[in-house]
Amino acid sequence: MKIVIPGGSGQIGAMLARAFSEHEVVVLSRSGRGPAPSRSVKWDGESLGEWAAELEDADVVINLAGRTVDCRYTDENLRQMMDSRVRSTEVVGRAIAQCAQGPKVWLQMSTATIYAHRFDAPNDEASGIIGGWEPGAPVYWNHSIAIAQAWEDALERAEVPGVRKVALRTAMVMSPDDEGVFSVLERMSKLGLGGAIAGGEQRVSWIHERDLVAAVRFLIQEEMHGAVNLCAPEPLPQGEFMAALRSALGRRVGLPATAWMAEIGAWVLRTDTELLLKSRYVVPGRLLERGFRFEYPAWARAAEQLVAARR
Repeated sequence: MKIVIPGGSGQIGAMLARAFSEHEVVVLSRSGRGPAPSRSVKWDGESLGEWAAELEDADVVINLAGRTVDCRYTDENLRQMMDSRVRSTEVVGRAIAQCAQGPKVWLQMSTATIYAHRFDAPNDEASGIIGGWEPGAPVYWNHSIAIAQAWEDALERAEVPGVRKVALRTAMVMSPDDEGVFSVLERMSKLGLGGAIAGGEQRVSWIHERDLVAAVRFLIQEEMHGAVNLCAPEPLPQGEFMAALRSALGRRVGLPATAWMAEIGAWVLRTDTELLLKSRYVVPGRLLERGFRFEYPAWARAAEQLVAARR
């Protein structure tokens, strides 16, 4: 196959480039550089250019483009998050539309953050609550939901007849790569800071790297379209999540933190507490219905494998 990955210079792009190394992988990046063993082509993520020719005769497009959410949620950063996601999706759609023989499958990155902050029941694609939150949740969290909705709306609006479109509502991806989210959690735990935050009842949805790659392969082959949750089937409370990680690391102590302590830490790290405090109670309803089998459905075993892989 020929697989084109717009915005593929980050962590998930590197995972996919490695996983699909037996195929022709082309990464579109602003720098013109991408992960080995892919071939890299420069683009700006918002206007048509020579890069669009790469979609001709491609089999699959996996669009990962979008500004990182690991930042302070200032007005400017929120604007960049919105613009980078919507514009890149729109321009990928225009590039596909002008192909004489374009890809038949378009996998579009989205986010599990599109669902409401909730504790009472899991969100799947059929019953998930979008555009709301539990009483007491910060109203500004709705910015992330609005960005996710606009991202998926741009995919839906794209006029690409004959192309199967899938929105990948992705949870936190756990891999042994340096500077990934797992490496941050591991470092915190080794410093004794990996305890419950604000009581630790908020749910954590996650997916192991191997299952993310396997799910992408599955979705390329399966005749599925629309939104699909990419997450493990067993989300768990944040306190239990961190306790399992500490156990895998052989660390007994994890200092808890209040919400205001988390806010100070997030400010120091130049990130936002939504990433820590929002209850992302998300399950992969459609994947399970189609018979997809997870290699790492439970966090304890996944954490042990990831810790071993980083040694």
